[in-house]
Amino acid sequence: MRPVTIDARAVDEAAARLAGVVTRTPLQLNERLSAATGASIWLKREDLQPVRSYKIRGAYNLISQLDDTQRASGVVCASAGNHGQGVAFACARLGIHGRIFVPATTPRQKRARILALGEGRVDLAVTGDTYDDAAAAAWVESGLTGATVVPAFDDARTIVGQGTVAKEIVEQFGRAPDVVIAPVGGGGMIAGCLAYLAERHPDTRVVGAEPAGAASMATALAAGGPVELPHLDTFVDGAAVRRAGDLTYQVVDRHRPSLYPVPEGRICSEMLALYQTEGIVTEPAGALAAAVIGLYQPEPGQDVVVIVSGGNNDVSRYAEIVERSLVYEGRKHYFLVNFPQEPGALRRFLDEVLGPDDDITHFEYVKRSNRETGPALVGIELGDPASFGDLLMKMDASPITFEVVASDSPFYRFLV
Repeated sequence: MRPVTIDARAVDEAAARLAGVVTRTPLQLNERLSAATGASIWLKREDLQPVRSYKIRGAYNLISQLDDTQRASGVVCASAGNHGQGVAFACARLGIHGRIFVPATTPRQKRARILALGEGRVDLAVTGDTYDDAAAAAWVESGLTGATVVPAFDDARTIVGQGTVAKEIVEQFGRAPDVVIAPVGGGGMIAGCLAYLAERHPDTRVVGAEPAGAASMATALAAGGPVELPHLDTFVDGAAVRRAGDLTYQVVDRHRPSLYPVPEGRICSEMLALYQTEGIVTEPAGALAAAVIGLYQPEPGQDVVVIVSGGNNDVSRYAEIVERSLVYEGRKHYFLVNFPQEPGALRRFLDEVLGPDDDITHFEYVKRSNRETGPALVGIELGDPASFGDLLMKMDASPITFEVVASDSPFYRFLV
């Protein structure tokens, strides 16, 4: 087998290999985002793949090319959840045994789906707290057993498999769109799209969206090569990678797409908008590309394709998603308040400080008999984010003393 190069021809070959295996997912005009921008915003619904993410493309493209000896030895991979589902699907379809390592942050829903899609041909191992911990364990396992490692992003076969999304978009449009917006974790999707579009449709602009708390690719570009992030926010679990891939970095560095860091709270707001307006269930990484709209402003009249990369969200996470969204939008605030320990203190606070559309959503009070005041942790949801200044002025004018719990405070992590 000739070495796989990361180019448009390899993407074409991968697309032929995947024919009849992956779903040609819909390309849907989104009226909400289009109205907000003046451009035509199209959603490429990779959340509708059999494994509910695009990861099936790269995983199947790689595993299907293994020879008989490699198939007999099985495969191993590390995954935050979606890649593992793609590997599991391929193992079941091709009759190969797989062992899949996931970090402890992987939602239970994704773990259960990995095992279900594997149809008895995969084992699951929960290892470490991050994708990178799981990846290290997968390489150790490969050394011990001879199993082939199936990288989530840093392999030419994986990259060109993911790049078939770009080829499919062009075929569905009948021409190349003006802009393609891709989510960025380790870089497999954006590298595959760049390799295909830069060669076949160089006028199409590729934009990357990274989680602000896990911007490994932008960090690599600034450093001149992949480096480990000193701090990693794992909330966007499908794109929280401490170090960008070596191969993916080379492709991204060659083409230099625009990369935007997207705050996690903004991603949550977009997840809720997609669910409430369009009825689309996404995971945080799945809404990442759509959430960059507004940070990246397309030109009016342009055709812009946003890749909705995955829909494997655990319903138990929605409370946190709503909380992060409210905080990001300035609707939710926390305070440490010292109330006078006297009858009617809370009633006066409600009547004199809160606005008519404001609501107390969190209240923890500690009464101490030997003090004149009692501390309380108070969460307030505002009817209008712009009224925050008025709330602070009313609190200043009241007899209470208070302290705002800043969102960058270590204490804040116990609340959100």
